[in-house]
Amino acid sequence: MTKKQTFGVVIAAIALIITGLLGSITAVALRQGAQLADEMMIGQDSFAVISVVGTIQNASGDALGFNQPSYHHNATLNYVEQLQYDDSNKGIFLYFDTGGGGVYESDELYRALMEYKEVTGRPIWAFFGPTAASGGYYIAMAADHISADRNTTTGSIGVIMSYTNVSKLYEKLGIESIYITSGRNKSMGASDLELTDEQRAIYQSVVDEAYDQFVGIVCEGRGMTDAEVRKLADGRIYTAKQALSNGLIDEITSYDDALDAFCEETGAQPYYTDFSEDTVLDRLLGAVSELLPKSDLQTLEELAETEQSGVPMYVYAG
Repeated sequence: MTKKQTFGVVIAAIALIITGLLGSITAVALRQGAQLADEMMIGQDSFAVISVVGTIQNASGDALGFNQPSYHHNATLNYVEQLQYDDSNKGIFLYFDTGGGGVYESDELYRALMEYKEVTGRPIWAFFGPTAASGGYYIAMAADHISADRNTTTGSIGVIMSYTNVSKLYEKLGIESIYITSGRNKSMGASDLELTDEQRAIYQSVVDEAYDQFVGIVCEGRGMTDAEVRKLADGRIYTAKQALSNGLIDEITSYDDALDAFCEETGAQPYYTDFSEDTVLDRLLGAVSELLPKSDLQTLEELAETEQSGVPMYVYAG
């Protein structure tokens, strides 16, 4: 690390410590206020406000435990299950700001929400914030009513499976991988190998199956025919106005108005839950780690993780 980089890290750390201390004082006050509010809510009818924000995947941050994801998959699933046994709960209000994520995780949360409705008979409403695309839209199909902000980006109904080929880079660096396999397709998807026509067909079959599943979910959730959905589901995004005219959402309104409407629908008040476990130290060290120089190997690993090579995704790639 150069002197300039070291100096920058030190200055950033000092600034973050000061900010963190001020933030922690505010956070303590807010938590105490929230705790008091929660205590007042005990025994009273309420509905759960669940935020689906960030990439929908089961992630736990980096190797040091820093840079925690904004969406906590397992915590969200467990919470939805617990709500089934909470007699004071009168429904779920979903807030979305996500471009989607994994096929597996998106469907897992969708099924958990559908089970909640089947077991309890309680309503689920959804509100689309800045973005509610692909996997986010998939999950929202569990909702009985969908509202969106007028500036929402939604749609992107489809599947993508990316494949990053670094063979030319390996060649330049003098790196050669050797694969000993039990069949000609066992090494398919390796980042330094070209896909054969057969392997492309195999991957396409996986994408097609996930796409058919997505289409079916939208048909059920929006009461549309297969042909109607496929006409809209070419992967494109829609504005809120376009989504409304195509039957993908029910209304365009503000978050506050949508929340007030659900209060009237359920006769209950909102109950907010934060699944984030980040501390001031987590945020400090996570920010500092972003300033540290990265090796070429770390950069390649991060690229491969971002591209999700070989994994089908319900995600908006824009």
